[in-house]
Amino acid sequence: MARLDAIGIVVSSMADSTAFYRHLGLDFPAGSETEGHVEAVTPGGIRVMLDTEDMMKSFSDWERPHGGSQRTSLAFLCESPAEVDRLHLLLVGIGGTTVIAPFDAPWSMRYATIADPDGNHFDLFAPQEQPPA
Repeated sequence: MARLDAIGIVVSSMADSTAFYRHLGLDFPAGSETEGHVEAVTPGGIRVMLDTEDMMKSFSDWERPHGGSQRTSLAFLCESPAEVDRLHLLLVGIGGTTVIAPFDAPWSMRYATIADPDGNHFDLFAPQEQPPA
């Protein structure tokens, strides 16, 4: 079963956005201002992730919002990489649309983005299984 784990926000300026969201109580690590991806965990355990536009463009055809592009998404943690693939197929079969097909992301996650029947994007992800050492 997938569970809501994170809310992702695409930002134009990481420095401006981390400063802004710190005033709302999000504790981004020192040095986050120069990163492409940063995370802060809320007291309830939900991660708030900021990704720069350049980071988004590095693995998808993301564009600044107009029409169907998104800056905010929900991210659901799945039990396994296989669960990402299974849920992707199930949700597309009941009216969802593939935005980014499941793939092995360079940050060691199995990842997919789907649009719900109203066009809202959300992510499915799971840590990639590591081979035994």
